[in-house]
Amino acid sequence: MPKKKTGQRKKAEKQKLRQKEIRTAKEKVPLADHPCNICMECEKCHRKQKSRAFCYFCQNVQRLPVCAQCGKMKCMIKTGDCVIKHPGVYTTGMNMVGAICDFCEAWVCHGRKCLQTHACTCPLQEAICIECERGVWDHGGRIFKCSFCTNFLCEDDQFEHQASCQVLESENYKCQSCNKLGQYSCLRCKTCYCEDHVRRKGFKYEKNKAIPCPKCGFETSQTKDLSMSTRSHKFGRQGQSSAYDDYDDEAGAGDYDDQDYNDYDYDDDDDDDDDDDESTEESSEEDSDDNNVSKDDK
Repeated sequence: MPKKKTGQRKKAEKQKLRQKEIRTAKEKVPLADHPCNICMECEKCHRKQKSRAFCYFCQNVQRLPVCAQCGKMKCMIKTGDCVIKHPGVYTTGMNMVGAICDFCEAWVCHGRKCLQTHACTCPLQEAICIECERGVWDHGGRIFKCSFCTNFLCEDDQFEHQASCQVLESENYKCQSCNKLGQYSCLRCKTCYCEDHVRRKGFKYEKNKAIPCPKCGFETSQTKDLSMSTRSHKFGRQGQSSAYDDYDDEAGAGDYDDQDYNDYDYDDDDDDDDDDDESTEESSEEDSDDNNVSKDDK
């Protein structure tokens, strides 16, 4: 029989597991919660934007900058790995910063670890919006990731993109290589694959893991688990000018322009109506006179 674990042994194993979870949790921080992508309000123009060294709108330097790696605003380490030593003094503001990141445009504190590791592990190194193709330096908003295709999105296009991300480029759910129903869908290529064509020959697949897309390598998902929709076409004129519009105009069935109504003179119509009324009254008087004359003759 195996030896019974003591309380000290159990405590040591739990501590190891907890430390391992803490180390892995640092690598899986959501992009919206990362210190280099937090929300900041300018002290001068009072506009909200992404945390950066200078205000995107008024170029003002913030009084209390935040480190893009560790997220601290005040250095309280008396004997640490600070490049600039400050024994017995807490530093804030420009005394705490050490560099500006070229990728996220945010301050990095003067800690040796932050200065050495942030540039290599910055999550905004290739942060270019998939919709508008703007980088961090081209707009003042925060950066997000699409929850379906994991592409970078700016703050202006995140909701519009995610609303139309689960739309296939084809008109049906059939596989691209055959006529079978596509059981797997790639949210980045927007294509479906059947059970036979989603697997490549000579490629080893790991168990209990998603099958990568044979085209781009992105993880595929089962179509039945997603709310995928197909591309639809709206037929009709849709208010666009075409060759039929000229025919309608010639035939007299075209639309009237607003200019025709504006150029129409209503005073002339009133004058014409008055003239018509006078002419009808004169004609009626002449008819009555003729009738009276005929009666006298009789």
